[in-house]
Amino acid sequence: MKEKKIRWGIIGLGKIANKFATDLMTLKNIELVAVASRNQQNADDFAQKFNAKKAYNSYLDLAKDNEVDAVYIATPHSFHKEHTLLCLQNKKAVLCEKPFAMNLQEVTEMISVAKENNVLLMEALWTYFLPQYAYLLEVIETKKFGKLKNVAADFGFKAIYDLESRLFKKEVGGGSLLDIGIYPIFAALSTLGKPDLIDANATFFENGVDASCEMIFHYKGAKATLKSSLIEETKTTAIFTFEKAIVKLDRQFHAPSLVTIFENKKEKKIDFNCKTFGYNFEIEHFNTLLREGKTESSMMTFNFSKDLIKILDKVRGIIGLRY
Repeated sequence: MKEKKIRWGIIGLGKIANKFATDLMTLKNIELVAVASRNQQNADDFAQKFNAKKAYNSYLDLAKDNEVDAVYIATPHSFHKEHTLLCLQNKKAVLCEKPFAMNLQEVTEMISVAKENNVLLMEALWTYFLPQYAYLLEVIETKKFGKLKNVAADFGFKAIYDLESRLFKKEVGGGSLLDIGIYPIFAALSTLGKPDLIDANATFFENGVDASCEMIFHYKGAKATLKSSLIEETKTTAIFTFEKAIVKLDRQFHAPSLVTIFENKKEKKIDFNCKTFGYNFEIEHFNTLLREGKTESSMMTFNFSKDLIKILDKVRGIIGLRY
């Protein structure tokens, strides 16, 4: 039987949405029906580039469009809850870009509304679905190299200080922690679980946005050392130290990357030959859930998203960051 065609809409048409739409086009039985921006020209240009039938300057109009089955939300962090609820209340399945929302209270409300409306909702943390991450999780589950003892993950780049950029706007959740610190935190949570204790310290820009954040997650018999930064270029790798080997997700670990294994004084590289930006893997997972009538991912579960935002909230409390 032919798979049901999934008809997509996209809200928020920035850089990530462009990559998402590019990868969406590589999948079968999908159609990009509608896109929406607050700026009509942006919507028209995006629609033309990706051959979408409709270009809206109203998010509500897209949410009400009967031809749309699923909506990808890629607006700034502080709008995630508002735009997710808008779509859920109009019975649209929602794939919302990470971070899911600004805090646990918002995430809890989003999940509650999804359940009330019996509609699929998932946080778009694409790293979880990438081939190299699937390999890592299998190594952990099978105990191929023994017990995982240590995680070291960082994500940093030198951003040009620009108060007009969303990265430096506190009111939309700018700063290193929510935007890129979420990836090292995700690396720890998805492999070692919830930490017993968190140490954290941060540096700040003049406007109160966090410039960098260093964290240590303490576990019984394990530790995670994590870092995010907008003021320095870091290796942006994730290193997982097991009893019998080290597994390293190479540069840009959050995106499609090589895996290097250090075992018995030997080094081996694994290339998963990803030909896309990497968003297609989470999209395909979401499409499958939608076709099967599921309302929650068995992988990117509501509990996982809640645990992730709880940790982000906890770190913010420790470093004194308030939005």
